[in-house]
Amino acid sequence: MQFISWNVNGLRACLGKGFMDSFTALGADIFCLQETKLQPEQVELALPGYELYWNSAEKKGYSGTAVFCRQKPLAVSYGIGMEEHDHEGRVITLEFPKFFFVTVYTPNSQRELARLSYRMKWEDAFRAYIAGLDVKKPVVFCGDLNVAHEEIDLKNPRTNHKNAGFTDEERNKFSELLAAGFTDTFRLLYPDKEGIYSWWSYMRKARENNAGWRIDYFLVSNRLREYIVDATIHNEIFGSDHCPVGLKIDLP
Repeated sequence: MQFISWNVNGLRACLGKGFMDSFTALGADIFCLQETKLQPEQVELALPGYELYWNSAEKKGYSGTAVFCRQKPLAVSYGIGMEEHDHEGRVITLEFPKFFFVTVYTPNSQRELARLSYRMKWEDAFRAYIAGLDVKKPVVFCGDLNVAHEEIDLKNPRTNHKNAGFTDEERNKFSELLAAGFTDTFRLLYPDKEGIYSWWSYMRKARENNAGWRIDYFLVSNRLREYIVDATIHNEIFGSDHCPVGLKIDLP
């Protein structure tokens, strides 16, 4: 199976920047979006052969996730079942016969780390949610996790050490997620690969200079590691300040 995840930073805007061409070219079995920034009725999207699932934020024009899949799942759920965390459209879970598939848009800690304390609560709640699924079936999950885990995952680690997305607190939570039984698929296959990023600021010609961050991920339950075929970062694709990331896996 082939999976794609893309923070489109506003689907309506991305549709005007070649989204459909990229969607068709990537040809994923499951295609996930983060930061859709819309309600489903605000966009006309024809994707023959795909089931479409949306989780929009209550606040219009903000956050939001979507999953488009060829195979109809056994069940679909939205959020993580906690009132405190389920108003911003950040999680969609699909259950298939042999695995769970989850897409997530992790809250940004924001400038001056204004939302870091909330982010820490979110991290613990989401990790518990994913671990709970993992008890039942293996999990594949993806999305914009809003953290560069190690120094190799961003161009300028030294100057960003205390900025949102690269604080010790956020990086430690990612380490806890891995320790809970999950694998960062890209780093498993490419442990030393440098200069490969999935997000670039719109400022200071960051993408032109490849001054980016790897903050978009595919993670899998550790027991699925042996079935991973490839993990990809499609930095040749434009249309957002993020590029799509992918996973190819031959599930048992």
